Amino acid sequence: MGRPEADWARRFAMTHLGNGLASVGHREDTLSVGEAELSMLRRVGAPEEHILATQGNLAATYEELGRLESALQMKRDVYSGWLELYGEEHEMTLISANNYTWGLIHLQRFGEAKSLMRKKMPVARRVLGKNHEIALRMRWGYAEALYMDDGATLDDLREAVTTLEDVERTARRVFGGAHPTTTEIEKSLQNARAALRARETPPRSA
Repeated sequence: MGRPEADWARRFAMTHLGNGLASVGHREDTLSVGEAELSMLRRVGAPEEHILATQGNLAATYEELGRLESALQMKRDVYSGWLELYGEEHEMTLISANNYTWGLIHLQRFGEAKSLMRKKMPVARRVLGKNHEIALRMRWGYAEALYMDDGATLDDLREAVTTLEDVERTARRVFGGAHPTTTEIEKSLQNARAALRARETPPRSA
């Protein structure tokens, strides 16, 4: 009878240890603890929500260590898990879809990122509201995938700039100009504008 309580006690101890290691920058140790925690959760038959949350933390650690392929695979698994568990309109499904999109962007898989966001942006807007941070981050990620793609057309670049201008205004109004999300969106907007100017400016004749 005491075994489940002991397992959960170990789980909480692992979680606190992992958080402590992460806070002081010991990412490799954080990863080891996280992987051990995930293995234990699966072994004891923990609720799927707990397993998915742990996988999400592991994906973030993989990313911080530069292991982007491993992070993307984990993010895809987390997204698929929430989608199967709660359906496409649940907030956790939308959060994990956004995380998966940014994983695709980091690996320059822009076509996949754009395709996923075209499906998920309307859902996030309808379910969470257009001013919700996840809805804004989805539009931000979509614009990033548009202007960073080597195959971007002039129309793609213009759409990216227009989208980021609207997202930046909304973020500034909702979060304030000093919020990290707002400042990062501003940087993306500057980059998108620069890409558009470079495409619109005719080359100088020799």
